[in-house]
Amino acid sequence: MARIKSSTLVTGLTAGAIVIIAVLAAQAAGSAPDQPAASARPSSSATKSPSKKPTPKTYPVPADSGTGRRVVYSISGKRVWLVGEAEKVQRTYTVVAGNVAPSKGIHRVFSRRASGIGGDGAQVEHVVLFATTDGINVGFSAATNGSTAPPDPDKKTAAIRETRLDGTALWQIATIGSTIYVVK
Repeated sequence: MARIKSSTLVTGLTAGAIVIIAVLAAQAAGSAPDQPAASARPSSSATKSPSKKPTPKTYPVPADSGTGRRVVYSISGKRVWLVGEAEKVQRTYTVVAGNVAPSKGIHRVFSRRASGIGGDGAQVEHVVLFATTDGINVGFSAATNGSTAPPDPDKKTAAIRETRLDGTALWQIATIGSTIYVVK
């Protein structure tokens, strides 16, 4: 009789172990990925070509925007290009323009101020004036608080706002007499 109890005990333990293994297997299956894992060893093609990074969007200088060292400003694109020697774009960036636009074509920088107060009352730096429209000076500037908020539509303003970093870059290239080429 001791033998029967012993075999019953072994059978019960075996059955219990099977149940535990089944529960653990079900839990493991629930947390496994849907796709089988790739081989731990990289394929020969993976070692030959590194993963491709997305190509950043480029903004070529608009056609018919002059030649040589210059600043190109697109009214409709709200974008500026700083073009250096050999037609190399040194920097391009977006701007927030006022509601008074300069005329299209070639302009020359006629005034610069390191700091001042903008037509909207904001403290500004790197003021570069290059055109006059309806008696209002048009130019680039950066708000010292970093704001590039759209202008008040009820006020006439000709400020073309840029970030402080962009304003510093433009300040270095747009000296008195420098060319500002305005396109649509």
